Amino acid sequence: MGSNDELGKIFRDARRALDLTQGEVGREVGYSASAISRIERNRMRIDLDTRLRLARVLHIPPERVSGFPAPAGPVIDTVGNVPMSDEEDAMRRRTTLLGALAAGASAVISTGTAEALPVLDLDDALFRLPNTGPAPLRTLASATAAARETFSAARYSDLSHALPSLLAAAEATRDATAGQARQQANGILARAYVLAAELAAKQHSDTAWVAADRALVAARASGMPIPIGEASRVLAITMRRSGRCASAVRLLTHEAAQLDPAELRAGAVRTTLLLTAAYSAAAGHDRTTALALLDEADESVERRAHAAPDGLFTVEATKTQVDVYRIGVHNTLGTPDEAVELSRGLNIGLMSTAERRARAWTDTARMWHALGNGQQTFAALRRVEREAAQEARRPALRALTANLLYGPTRLPGLKEFAVRTGAVPA
Repeated sequence: MGSNDELGKIFRDARRALDLTQGEVGREVGYSASAISRIERNRMRIDLDTRLRLARVLHIPPERVSGFPAPAGPVIDTVGNVPMSDEEDAMRRRTTLLGALAAGASAVISTGTAEALPVLDLDDALFRLPNTGPAPLRTLASATAAARETFSAARYSDLSHALPSLLAAAEATRDATAGQARQQANGILARAYVLAAELAAKQHSDTAWVAADRALVAARASGMPIPIGEASRVLAITMRRSGRCASAVRLLTHEAAQLDPAELRAGAVRTTLLLTAAYSAAAGHDRTTALALLDEADESVERRAHAAPDGLFTVEATKTQVDVYRIGVHNTLGTPDEAVELSRGLNIGLMSTAERRARAWTDTARMWHALGNGQQTFAALRRVEREAAQEARRPALRALTANLLYGPTRLPGLKEFAVRTGAVPA
């Protein structure tokens, strides 16, 4: 039997792994974001039923949270601060327990019934690279660009197979060169590790830290501002996911300040750093900073030529991308209603890559789900799958689909979609 001091960490780690905010989790279980914060910090005592409700929402096997000692003293379980009657409480307990067991079963079984998001074995990719000799810089640069296109097309299976050899060749090339050629090789190596970090982040894997750190080391060795910006961005994402939101904002704004906003390529990089910083500030509940950074990114896009340079980040430095980030920021701040009008005027089809279009529809789905509109949520989820099938199988999307399925609204085709994407077993 575990200690209650461990319980909050279990809930916090699971929520972060699914890329959910405390407000999103709270809405699913009838608590405020501040209550979820207190639960995660072990400042609020909760009974077994509340644990099971949280387990269902966070896809935690129920046995992981049911074995903790019962809290001392009475625990009043409320929804919206209204105490439940004994009859209501008993009914809710039965319903919640069934839902939690179903979610727990899906976590074990679903990977065998639908194609799950492919997992890059980072132990092999980062610590046991294949034996590969150096390659010409031009060949290596072309291979890295092709890998980036594979990511942008959301072909994550193909990328997971290509990355180990690409990383090995880039490492070997860097080690076999000197002077300016070594700097160029480090720049290419940094961008390859950026892709490894991006893929690990898609999987909610903590090993993204390793890839992001190596990317930044190689980028700084290259002395090139654009690889440094790319690597800083993915490292900041891993920092945000671990709860170090303020540190992520400081890193991103510092690196953005080093870039010339008037230069086309550097200005585009700067915009993407500001966007990621805005989302990180929102995750840290800093509304003022988040919105100010979004406005700054918006202004930087307006100042530049309409056509953004190709071949930079997997994130585009465009007005449409800024608007998508604004929706995500409002979702994270717990103010999705402020993004509705923006989403209705958004032309996601203008975004040039499948991965970005799928991410835009993901943010739209989260917005509608937070507002309690199941029909619009499901419509957006189907657009995610249409744009990039493997995106719909990411852990966060599978959790959102399962929550929608177990919710009060019955939607035609949702069960089939949930099975197809691995959110529930067949």
